[in-house]
Amino acid sequence: MSLPLHLWNIKEQTRNHALDCGLDFFEVVYEMVSPEKVNEIAAYGGFPVRYPHWRFGMEYERLAKSHLYGLHKIYEMVINNDPCYAYLIEGSGIVDYKLIMAHVYAHSDFFKNNMWFQHTDRKMMDEMANHATRVRRYIDRFGQDRVESFLDACLSLDSLVDMHFPDRSGPRRPSDGGGAAAPDHRFAVRTPEYLEEFLYPEEYVEQQRRKRREAEETAQRFPSRPEKDVLHFLAQHAPLENWERDVVSIVREEALYFAPQGMTKIMNEGWASYWHSRILTERTLTSAEIVEFADHHSQTVATHGRQLNPYKLGLELFRDIEDRWNRGRFGKEWDECDDLRMKGMWDRDLGLGREKIFQVRRVYNDVTFLDEFLTPEFCLEHKMFTWLFEPRANRVVINSKAFEEVKATLLKQITHFGKPVIHLVDANHRNRGELLLQHRFEGEELDLKYAVDVLANMRTIWRRPVSILTVAGGESQIWSHDGDHFSRDSL
Repeated sequence: MSLPLHLWNIKEQTRNHALDCGLDFFEVVYEMVSPEKVNEIAAYGGFPVRYPHWRFGMEYERLAKSHLYGLHKIYEMVINNDPCYAYLIEGSGIVDYKLIMAHVYAHSDFFKNNMWFQHTDRKMMDEMANHATRVRRYIDRFGQDRVESFLDACLSLDSLVDMHFPDRSGPRRPSDGGGAAAPDHRFAVRTPEYLEEFLYPEEYVEQQRRKRREAEETAQRFPSRPEKDVLHFLAQHAPLENWERDVVSIVREEALYFAPQGMTKIMNEGWASYWHSRILTERTLTSAEIVEFADHHSQTVATHGRQLNPYKLGLELFRDIEDRWNRGRFGKEWDECDDLRMKGMWDRDLGLGREKIFQVRRVYNDVTFLDEFLTPEFCLEHKMFTWLFEPRANRVVINSKAFEEVKATLLKQITHFGKPVIHLVDANHRNRGELLLQHRFEGEELDLKYAVDVLANMRTIWRRPVSILTVAGGESQIWSHDGDHFSRDSL
């Protein structure tokens, strides 16, 4: 549905204000939809057309019931596309529309300029429809149960992609200069025989031989180095039918498209909240609308219970960065100052804050954002702490307010979306064509229930037994699934 005239005027006004503030965004196409329709679109991940699968229906039921019982309300949804598509809910108030439009333009600016989105397909709206057409064609040809069952297996592996190297055409191989020894340990220049024992001592010769053997073993290994993009490897090398290979590629392509949104959730929502608050309070709100905006904005950035609110954390961090760089509260001199009174009065009036937050928006993701800009002063000001459940008291208690523990806990929650890091290390395990994975153990054990299902699903794709190296109960173990049985063995 096209926008009514009064909303069109608000859109143009907000767009011009966003441009004046320095935002650089894709053009935005707004669509008016009903609350029921937006739940349906949200269940599809923001896209009006997706391939048929039961999980979308499950998500719609969850969203519909949550909305019916007043547990949530979707105010806006914007799609990383060129042009961006954004959905407005019918029946919202004028202040809501002003807030949402400013929020959307900031999101579009972030999508366009943040480096982690640069690889994403800017025509994904069309590509999703193409994926849907292909999957429906396979359903018509091979049957819904068979295609849906294979999709289930692929979707359980959609976190096993390499978000940092998404554009490479094949598994990475070591470079030619990756440490392999020369064919001979001798220098290229001919040397007299009597000098050889001095130029080529026995220790040197043995070292070169060992390097050569290691290089030969590496060349024979498949893959030659641990492969993080497991889905890409399976799409290339698993013994699949053409339609199955295409389905694996579809799941991987969509996983890579959505990955930057997970990697920048705090920054993206913080950036949008920062700009909607500035644009509205400084430019578009009337005096009669201020109180209503304050009420709606406070609901957006409110903290509920123990849940992390990415809107709140991102917004406050961007404000803190801007304030610090305006006052010059950074650099060697600031870090080495031990005088709390001097730090409290510190103001070099540099005025670099606006430039800095645009630079941060361009380069960082959530992990590097928090790692670099979360400070002890920020945690103290915002009363941040870690918590744990105390079984004896049957309640949640504060565990620590120490900055190092707060920061480590936050980084642990958001690194790799809080999911285990898995690499494929051998596609010919035991010299029988079996697949061997390795879990990068960092203190958290794998959930056995999910691990069994994931191994079984990978076995469905690879067609041969699949194993994973991990740590459980303080000892190294190998978990295996041959398609019928699961086993665990200590190493």
